[in-house]
Amino acid sequence: MSEDCPPIKPRVQTHDGCPQPRPDWVPDTGGAGFATWVVEGVRTAGASRIPVVPPPRRPRLLVKNYVEGVLAGNGMILGRAITLAESNAAPHRTMSQDVIKAIMPQTGKSRRIGITGIPGAGKSTFIEALGMNLVRAGHRVAVLAVDPSSTVNGGSILADKVRMEKLGRQKSAFIRPSPSGGSLGGVARKTREAILLCEAAGYDVVIVETVGGGQNEVTVRSMVDFFLVLMIAGAGDEMQGIKKGVIELADLLVINKSDGDNRRRCILAQAEMKRVLHFLHHPTEGWETPAILASALEGSGIEDVWRVTGDFFTTVKASGGLEARRRSQAIEWMHALIDEGLKTRFYGRAEVKARLGKIEHAVGTGMTTPLAAALELMGDE
Repeated sequence: MSEDCPPIKPRVQTHDGCPQPRPDWVPDTGGAGFATWVVEGVRTAGASRIPVVPPPRRPRLLVKNYVEGVLAGNGMILGRAITLAESNAAPHRTMSQDVIKAIMPQTGKSRRIGITGIPGAGKSTFIEALGMNLVRAGHRVAVLAVDPSSTVNGGSILADKVRMEKLGRQKSAFIRPSPSGGSLGGVARKTREAILLCEAAGYDVVIVETVGGGQNEVTVRSMVDFFLVLMIAGAGDEMQGIKKGVIELADLLVINKSDGDNRRRCILAQAEMKRVLHFLHHPTEGWETPAILASALEGSGIEDVWRVTGDFFTTVKASGGLEARRRSQAIEWMHALIDEGLKTRFYGRAEVKARLGKIEHAVGTGMTTPLAAALELMGDE
């Protein structure tokens, strides 16, 4: 080896007691001019390994913790209690029923209001405007949004907690979007129990929101005292069928977005709705459904909505209609729970699970009819 050549460096050297291999592109004759090294992490010789500490988990709550937290108005525990009620796991449902049973004496003191409307009617803006007015008046407001579920991951679509940013920041407000999971029975059970939990937590106004144009409106109508339908002018003749089906359930029609150049169209729509309401059966005995104008954007008409709501509750309380409606709803709820329970037990039977796939294939290929398959699974044939 020539004396003019630098000594050959080994491919793997050590630095601070740790192996420090040189990259492949560094020549064997490379000296200190090649300052690149391959470092194995940040380990230093002689240093002890730092243990990896997992993030702390939320403490598991007992029935007593749920009950005490809900009754104290703790929003975090209220949210967890609703999550517990929404769970389909058998242990969670058992615990949830224990919680519901314990808080029942503190329920039934709120005004339960259902609000629906076609997409684009301004429901979120309207509910936020109404909720802010109620909070300023000293009320505690809970908003439960019955969301349609994404077919991809089952999550909520409406994202009302994001839309109602101002209301969501109020200490006296609670917003909870709940995906329907594609099951109307699930909507009924989960939302009813969420209403009871919110009432026990001290919310005196509970608003249940849903998207218009579907069977969800009938379900929500069966769990609230007062049903408000939000409409807009010029929705088109193609909406008339949906309008009529939902209008028949309404205790109040609100023509929203009555501002600017749109106000004249809203006045005409209000007159049309009043004529329609004259020929329809009113859903609440002793109460004629009014149609009023409002602009959630400008805040006009919002106080009129709450005034009409107050008149409604005064009327139905005096006539006994409110108590009768809630009794009827409780009985309907019982039957819905029986239907759901029987369906769950049926599909949970081992013999049904073993035969279901084969029978579904037979129905899908036309080898048997759906009726014959259902009777066979139920043991009638």
